[in-house]
Amino acid sequence: MKTLDCKITFNTPAFLGNAEQNGQWRTPPFKALLRQWWRVAYAAQHANNLTIEHMREEEGQLFGVASDKRHGSRQSQLRLRLDRWELGAQKDWRGLETARVVHPEVTNQQGNAVAVGAQLYLGYGPLGFAQGQTALKKNAAIQAGESATLSIAFQEAHEPLLQTAISLIDHYGTIGGRSRNGWGSFQLSASDNTVSPTKAELVKAVQRPWREALRLDWPNAIGIDDRQRPLIWQTSQSFPDWKSVMRQLAKLKIELRTQQFPFHGMGVPQARHWLSYPVTHHTVPAWGNNARLPNSLRFKVRVTLDGTLRGLIVHVPCLPPNQPFQPNRQTVESIWSRVHAYLDQAEVLTRTPE
Repeated sequence: MKTLDCKITFNTPAFLGNAEQNGQWRTPPFKALLRQWWRVAYAAQHANNLTIEHMREEEGQLFGVASDKRHGSRQSQLRLRLDRWELGAQKDWRGLETARVVHPEVTNQQGNAVAVGAQLYLGYGPLGFAQGQTALKKNAAIQAGESATLSIAFQEAHEPLLQTAISLIDHYGTIGGRSRNGWGSFQLSASDNTVSPTKAELVKAVQRPWREALRLDWPNAIGIDDRQRPLIWQTSQSFPDWKSVMRQLAKLKIELRTQQFPFHGMGVPQARHWLSYPVTHHTVPAWGNNARLPNSLRFKVRVTLDGTLRGLIVHVPCLPPNQPFQPNRQTVESIWSRVHAYLDQAEVLTRTPE
């Protein structure tokens, strides 16, 4: 077996919950993240003859299967090891929520819009509100700047797809609770001289016209628009710390959701529901209480060459699953077209050259 050692360094705090939901370095979330991006790499490699059955079979051989009617349980051929399993160093959130952003749908008794914590908005769940300020709900999170070494062992036959997946994770991957909002952003650095694809090569390899990507109900490609440009944006400005970047991303997300997709009425699917679901105070009874629709727009915070930070937004489009959502393809396409147009016209964003 071949082994690749990668140093992981977090750019934003990460909420990697253990059995007690306390932040802790653990291998299972990294295996799950590797599996997600392996599927994107696999879909690109088999673009002309992709079948879900064959993908699941190869995926099960590599990552293992707990229960399979055709083949039974199967042990993973992949081995992951972390050099540390300590609890995260971020044990208290006091003093970190230094900036607020106006949310037009959060009002005071007079009906006026009030400001909310940017970090609380993007991290609600792992983060809560206590004693008048944003607070951790459990004992610890992994702190920005913390690092550890992840060792990945695999058979050489799996190397091409795994190398692509690992590189994609470095560029676009996040991990842990609320990671699609930018929490758990990290960078990877290999300890050896392994040659990884450049960003341009990576995006070209896994990109697909975003409407074609909607043929599948799982994340399968990085979308490109009608002009063959990847659907990837970055903040025009770089920032000195993660708190400033997260504030900018929170402001963008609030403006996108409330200005472009305001709610009209209750109880039926509306435009904003197709971005992600559930939405606080706006349920769709027909979808039931357990329906979950993750946002296919991913946020990440990356380090620039001069050591400052930029926010990154990448669209990994897929159609919501038929059950329970029963999506209308034209409706979904119309909504995401509006999202792309909004991001293109936002003064604080630019399309990346990748």
